[in-house]
Amino acid sequence: MTCHLRRLALPFVPLLLAFAMLPAPTWAAGRDRIEAFLTTTGFDVALDSIALASASAPRMLGIDPEGFGSDWTRLTEEVFDTEDMHETAVAILEQTLSDEALNHAVEFYASDLGQRLVEAENASHMAEDDDAKQQQGQEIVAGLIKDGSKRVENLKRMNAAIDSSGTALRALQEVQLRFLLAASASGVIDLELSADELRQMMKQNETGMRQALQLSALAGAAYTYRDFSDADVIAYAQALEQPLMQEVYELLNAVQYEIMAMKFEILASRMAELHPAQDI
Repeated sequence: MTCHLRRLALPFVPLLLAFAMLPAPTWAAGRDRIEAFLTTTGFDVALDSIALASASAPRMLGIDPEGFGSDWTRLTEEVFDTEDMHETAVAILEQTLSDEALNHAVEFYASDLGQRLVEAENASHMAEDDDAKQQQGQEIVAGLIKDGSKRVENLKRMNAAIDSSGTALRALQEVQLRFLLAASASGVIDLELSADELRQMMKQNETGMRQALQLSALAGAAYTYRDFSDADVIAYAQALEQPLMQEVYELLNAVQYEIMAMKFEILASRMAELHPAQDI
């Protein structure tokens, strides 16, 4: 593979432009409080779990990562460096997360229910066998539907509150687009479509992708919160619907997706360095 590196997109532009345009945030939280916020809410573990997403990268390109042997593991560990992702998130949040929103989120997640939720979410984030998690979640959902349980609707309500502005689909499309363009620019793949043509193709597939995301999120929630009561799930949904919590999640979602897009761009560019493994 030949490598023709293209200039990567400016950091934080696609999803964080609105936050970057804020005035100098005299109201923003300091670094120590941001660090405590990340730990209390479990967002630090969610950031670390971005590294697990690298497993999906070769499938987007039709490449088998096992063909690269140990080079693939080395590359993904270098690109998806958890300390670097953490520092990037902290730097953004220092400039964008208000004290009021931080305090509101910490107050909830520091509660008994909040800490139980964080423990369950952390375990779910770092589950390496996502297929098994999805399978178990789908079986739970099927059982709930069969029993006529209202829990399914409560889980949907909770998921809707986590992504109230509907950014997940657009963000994942942006991650995929930037990854494919970077892979094409570096010579990893021969991409015949322009960026506009790729966007149009993705737009045509939006309905199916949105449904798939919703089903995946529902199965994930059913699995993650399987040991919580219906009352707990409703209480969580209500907490997530509060305006300040909405502010927090809109920002955290933007940070997470932008870091993912940046890392996938770098991964695509550096895949040109890899050489197929040789049998000895």
